[in-house]
Amino acid sequence: MSNTHEDALWQRVLAREAGDDFLYAVTTMGVYCRPGCPSPRPLRKNVQFFLDCASAEQGGFRACKRCDPKGDRARLAQAVVKDACGFIEASEEIPSLEALATRSGYSRFHFLRMFRDHTGLTPRSYAEGVRARRLQTSLAGGARVVDAVLDSGFGSESRVYEKTGTLLGMTPGAARRGGEGEVIRTAFADCPFGRLLVGATDKGVCFIGFAEPDDALLGDLRQRFPKASVVADDKALASSVGAVLAFLQEPKQALDLPLDLRGTAFQQRVWRTLCQIPAGETRTYAQLAAMVGNPRAIRAVARGCATNPVSLAVPCHRVVGSDGGLTGYRWGVPRKQALLAREAAAQA
Repeated sequence: MSNTHEDALWQRVLAREAGDDFLYAVTTMGVYCRPGCPSPRPLRKNVQFFLDCASAEQGGFRACKRCDPKGDRARLAQAVVKDACGFIEASEEIPSLEALATRSGYSRFHFLRMFRDHTGLTPRSYAEGVRARRLQTSLAGGARVVDAVLDSGFGSESRVYEKTGTLLGMTPGAARRGGEGEVIRTAFADCPFGRLLVGATDKGVCFIGFAEPDDALLGDLRQRFPKASVVADDKALASSVGAVLAFLQEPKQALDLPLDLRGTAFQQRVWRTLCQIPAGETRTYAQLAAMVGNPRAIRAVARGCATNPVSLAVPCHRVVGSDGGLTGYRWGVPRKQALLAREAAAQA
């Protein structure tokens, strides 16, 4: 490397700038680090630069334990957290922090920090989410509220009703009914990505899906509202369908529709935050988690995006990976790419 190039790299080390395009080694310590390593900055005369771990190790240096340039500690932590999550999922009761830490082989403090770093949640919050999903599944299957509550591990109905908004976004009775007694009006149309389906209750649009056959789109809607009466009503939904088609043709403004969104309080917060991302722009999952108010809840935010029932109106396609890559999208990554390109062109 030239002196000028090394000087530029040194400035990045001083600034603790995150990056994976180079490593620096400290001759007096015998270790090599990522440029963003939190360790005290060494003297410039004691620093050498390398392109990768292999070349640094050939130079006689070992990996730093703090910034973990080889990712060994991160992989181990990921395995520990995955095991803990599986244990929580399989447990009828919420495991204690002590039991989880003992299982992992780490101290309570170390395990808690590790779990938070990888899930964005405490083990108890994660376990409560597992119970809520069990409850929601049981109620959707038609179980009596009292049976679903007990089978999900809550112990009493009062505990569920106290936190009904946080757990389900609706009362247990409403979740159990699965749309029973409600009428969902639907309308199909052709759009630039194939077929489009819009579904709406009396309160607002509850489903927007596209790019699949009619039967598949209807099946998705019915799965969300298994006991509702689904009726075709092109006339009633003409304005909503027209708004969606206009948005797809020229996405300059947000798709403004009355919505009937049903989900947990956290899901609702994620969906509201997604609507704050302007057309033509993107945010990473980490940025979205920060906007939601929980910077560590990256995985939970990603799940919130995946469960979005009204694509386009709640623009989950504007969320990308940390490297800017287009990660999974319910309606297909090529369509996500096309949507972002259309929005960028419309804002130009």
